[in-house]
Amino acid sequence: MAVLGDLLLAGGFIDQKQRSDLEPLDKQIRLQTKSRSRVDDESSAFRAVAALNLTDASGKGTRIDDLLLARLVADATSTPFVKIDPLKLDIEFIESKISRPFARRHQMVPLQIKDGRLVVAMVNPQDFQAIELYREMVRQELEVVVTAESDLRRIINEYYGFRSAVTKAERDMKGGFDLGNLEQFVKLKSNVEMESSDQHIVNAVDYLLQHAYDSRASDIHIEPKREYAQIRFRIDGVLHEIYRMPKLVNLAVTSRLKTMCRMDIAEKRRPQDGRIKTDRQGQEVELRVSTLPTAFGEKMVMRIFDPEVLVRDLTALGFYEDELTAFDDWIRRPHGIILVTGPTGSGKTVTLYSTLKHLHAPDINITTIEDPIEMVYEEFNQTAVHNKIGLTFAQALRTILRQDPDIIMVGEIRDQETAQNAVQAALTGHLVFSTLHTNDASSSITRLVDLGIEPYLISSTLVGAMAQRLMRTICTDCKQNRPLMAEEAAMLNLQAPTGKRIIVKEGAGCHRCRGTGYFGRTGIFEVLTIDSAMRDLIDQGKDFLTIKDTAIKRGMRTLRQSALRRLAEGTTTFEEVVRVTGI
Repeated sequence: MAVLGDLLLAGGFIDQKQRSDLEPLDKQIRLQTKSRSRVDDESSAFRAVAALNLTDASGKGTRIDDLLLARLVADATSTPFVKIDPLKLDIEFIESKISRPFARRHQMVPLQIKDGRLVVAMVNPQDFQAIELYREMVRQELEVVVTAESDLRRIINEYYGFRSAVTKAERDMKGGFDLGNLEQFVKLKSNVEMESSDQHIVNAVDYLLQHAYDSRASDIHIEPKREYAQIRFRIDGVLHEIYRMPKLVNLAVTSRLKTMCRMDIAEKRRPQDGRIKTDRQGQEVELRVSTLPTAFGEKMVMRIFDPEVLVRDLTALGFYEDELTAFDDWIRRPHGIILVTGPTGSGKTVTLYSTLKHLHAPDINITTIEDPIEMVYEEFNQTAVHNKIGLTFAQALRTILRQDPDIIMVGEIRDQETAQNAVQAALTGHLVFSTLHTNDASSSITRLVDLGIEPYLISSTLVGAMAQRLMRTICTDCKQNRPLMAEEAAMLNLQAPTGKRIIVKEGAGCHRCRGTGYFGRTGIFEVLTIDSAMRDLIDQGKDFLTIKDTAIKRGMRTLRQSALRRLAEGTTTFEEVVRVTGI
């Protein structure tokens, strides 16, 4: 068979010069018809080409990776190509059909039984020796498909490894007792504890975290049930079930995680909080860990704070140009209060951290007060609230004002004392960022009044208020057109020209987006600038509806309008607009 370089040249992905550069590697990257190399062998044909970081010669800027190479091999051998979705694999089925060493050596993983044939994903579909050997082992007809080497390696090393570690741990722990289930009133031993340092448990936790990172998860949920523990990942704001773990193993996994974040592993009756700092490809990733006693044991939630996600360039948050211009004007002010509003999970922390990172400079003192600290960032002076010792938002803010700050970020204004201190800080020449849990930008003014702040103080200190939400974006690989139904258009107060229908985009569902039709999220914003007209309304004590109507007339775009603009642009779907902004 032709070497991969010939396939790339024939497909127009490289030019003759690039093909010449590959000639020294021809022997190394030639697709073999015998199974001789292991997956972890660095002379892998696909890794040898991918390591060169070649770029599509057509000028599109597409990097030539093993996914592209796998598609070319599939076409050249007339073999179906499959993009493996780890979240939809039946690991028990895989483990029953193939051993991990055999899968690693021959670069193959069985996926499912289809029409009486066992579907096997391989990197090299012309490894006839491995195919025949495996056919004799399983005594079943095979249907070979091609997959990317990186996907197959991830299944074997991470997901498959997690299942293996859990199985071995369960085997070693047979005979233990579940101390966390409130339904188990009779206990034969009161001092039984699972061994959290067992190597299988250590491996299982490592595999779990790595799989969460690779899946772009923002949260990991480990939830004990009566007979098992459920593991779920939140990806793009939606929870996906990943695995069901035996209760005995769950106790050890939970203990291991509690040990890693320096919690008290003996304390199971009270909620606890902790942190874990891990390394991912040379990049530090923090996890904020929380436990909660439930009827069947301790529920654990780990929120993943990847610096590349949490601290971004302001232009990557989803602002439209006029919104970014207004927000940039706010944060350049020497003093005042800037509020970011929205419910939990709306992206307020990302916006604030990204803003502080944008403003950071050697000559500026930035101090934050958080409950808890979301992510430790050495360029800021970060303080965590401790209510048990009297260190509240208000107390911390009073102390910080004696620390010569330039910019202060208060995690949330919750009470009158904190609100008054924030106003006092703004009046004395500090720029204060904070959040409120209100539905829109104009409601934040009413909320401050409810907290006891006089309207004249609000009008003189508030620079602007911004409401925000996160919307899932359509997967670009499976984006397609669809017409809006008449009732759907009516729900959004949209009207098509006579005889025509409104065309929007949606995701059909593919391997890249795991069949959801969505990949990634973007922000939508409602930016309320407090100018002279707004100050007059605030001083007059006008309600938030009057303020909002006036702001809209002066050019403010509401959350619903921003969502509809995303819909018209083909960035998101009708269903997502309704989910995020309501009917």
